[in-house]
Amino acid sequence: MHTRTATPADTHLIYQFIQHKAEFDRSVGAYQGTIQTSEAKIQSTIFGPTPFAYVLFADQQDQPVGFALYGFRYSSFAGQPSIWLDDLYIAAKDRSQGAGTALMQHLAQIASSHNCTHIAWTADARNHRGLQFYYRLGAEIIKQDRNRCYWQWMFADCESLTSL
Repeated sequence: MHTRTATPADTHLIYQFIQHKAEFDRSVGAYQGTIQTSEAKIQSTIFGPTPFAYVLFADQQDQPVGFALYGFRYSSFAGQPSIWLDDLYIAAKDRSQGAGTALMQHLAQIASSHNCTHIAWTADARNHRGLQFYYRLGAEIIKQDRNRCYWQWMFADCESLTSL
């Protein structure tokens, strides 16, 4: 399993993964809306002069099998950034083969190199397999609002980030 940072040439691929993620979320009842993004929006907001998000891919035998879309947040009280993980998706046929772990390890390395306090995200409570994965990482649910679980993965030190 290999992880890599997305490039502008991956715009179409990012769009496809967003569509797959939306389909998965619909299947567990977590999303009922319509995707409003486009390849042009992705190109300008992720690869434009001011990137508003970043994307990592997990590749297996040079084929993309998963992606993570994330951005940075800043806490004035902590005086440090954190990472908000907006999407983590692995193709159904490629789950349980290490892609999710590889993406989260890569994200943890990014968090460490940017002196982040934690990584946070939400996941639907009906996504049982995903919840089990997040618990195995050592993440914790810090709040739950109906089916929306708010996760936080804290880092005690840099050593814990790469020992997944």
